[in-house]
Amino acid sequence: MTLSVIISTKDHEAVIERALKSVKFADEIIVVDLHSQDKTVDIVKKYTDKVFSHQNYGYIEPVRNFSISKTTGDWILIIDADEEVTPGLKKAISSIVKAKDQADLPDCFYLPRKNIIFDKWIQKTGWWPDYQLRFFRKNHVEWSDQIHSVPITKGEVKEFPAQEKFVLLHHNYQSVSEFVERFNRYSSIQAGEKKTKQELTSSEIIEEFTSSFLRRLFSQEGIEDGVHGASLSILQSVSDAVMKMKVWEKQGFPQKKQSLEKTLGSLSKFKRELAYWMADTQIKHTSGIKKLIWRLRRKLMI
Repeated sequence: MTLSVIISTKDHEAVIERALKSVKFADEIIVVDLHSQDKTVDIVKKYTDKVFSHQNYGYIEPVRNFSISKTTGDWILIIDADEEVTPGLKKAISSIVKAKDQADLPDCFYLPRKNIIFDKWIQKTGWWPDYQLRFFRKNHVEWSDQIHSVPITKGEVKEFPAQEKFVLLHHNYQSVSEFVERFNRYSSIQAGEKKTKQELTSSEIIEEFTSSFLRRLFSQEGIEDGVHGASLSILQSVSDAVMKMKVWEKQGFPQKKQSLEKTLGSLSKFKRELAYWMADTQIKHTSGIKKLIWRLRRKLMI
């Protein structure tokens, strides 16, 4: 059996060589370039002559099926230009591709992804294990053109263990500006795909932000990740709220009347839920009589 690796690029001269070096073990490297203006393609041609051009839509899904069509391997591995295959993952993938009894193997694999954001491996706020469907037999996966769509699979699907030795390493957001630029671009694309009419109220937009913020900071334990967890909880929650507002904007800012009482009710709800989660966090980090007091406080918030 043979392995084809797919990488899509767009002005990635600073990072593309790292990705290419990590997949040199593959039988074939396919690069689809989205009209780079820097030296990306020159660097790529040092590693493969199978370089194709594709229209840039601002996100990757419309490129996936085109890229797959250019492969000749039995198995396909997809990585992004800012990712790299770690030695442990390389060994696991190679053993599957070279296995003699292919009939007993699953057809598609989700890989755990290790996200480095603001110079740190982020394991909270929903960023781990961040499973991605990236390794599969040819003709067993198909993408729609919708942004962040879940690919359609055929056959048996399995996850690699969520262990560091099997990770796909993702050098994700390197700056706050990069995070803001990307969520601004993605939210505009997602808003453009929404078909339903949305009459936004003040309480709805408040709850969109607060529910996301509480989930990321407390349910997904962002608070345990210090300033990184707090920052990402805020940034991701703002992103969720902005997306909702952009749908509203696209539809001409339709106005839906709402009483001040309901708006204040949403803020009161946030206050109660915040108090509950603060008490819950204190329970995890205290003992003895203090723990009992915080348990009582949390019960009063329900």
